[in-house]
Amino acid sequence: MMPIITISRETGSNGSRIGEMVAKELNIPVIDKYFIEELRKKTGYSPSHLENKGEYLSQFDFFLNAQFYNGLYLGDEQNDLYHIQRNIILEEAKKGPCVIIGRCADAILADEKIPSLNVFIHADMEYRIRNYRERFPNHEATLEKLMKKKDKGRKAYYRFYTDREWGDVSNYDLALDSGRLGEEMCKKLIIVAAQERAEIK
Repeated sequence: MMPIITISRETGSNGSRIGEMVAKELNIPVIDKYFIEELRKKTGYSPSHLENKGEYLSQFDFFLNAQFYNGLYLGDEQNDLYHIQRNIILEEAKKGPCVIIGRCADAILADEKIPSLNVFIHADMEYRIRNYRERFPNHEATLEKLMKKKDKGRKAYYRFYTDREWGDVSNYDLALDSGRLGEEMCKKLIIVAAQERAEIK
């Protein structure tokens, strides 16, 4: 059986789009925007609010969580959203092969001993800025700062909830440079790896 594929990605590397391309080619579901809709149904929060809270943790929030993890700060909105997302990831994984974008999916599945192919998509800043400029043309002067802030938020979120380092290659089966390889080649390499993993099983 085709493994579950998790995609972690740097902001602007087009990792989400590559994940969607892989899912389309393999004819399996992609769990990305699905998170936002499911969280909206379960919590009533707006999509924009969920987008900001569902995968990012500010340095201030990280500090408070670390200081008060014994219970004083544990019942907050951020932790509630994480546990809802975690349940969604496990529910979808039990249904069969799929592509899951971000949200600590690789670590969550590993904790539950659910086999997966874990991929990290990265690229140099010039390539990432070029991609992001298409989405945010009015923020050209601050794009690099914005992208670094988003990646810091992902890193803090991942570290807090998994005790792992986001982007550390030892956490992934594949680390692909989308700027050098291109989206199509990244897609092909992920599919080949997934097919090989399926044959081994």
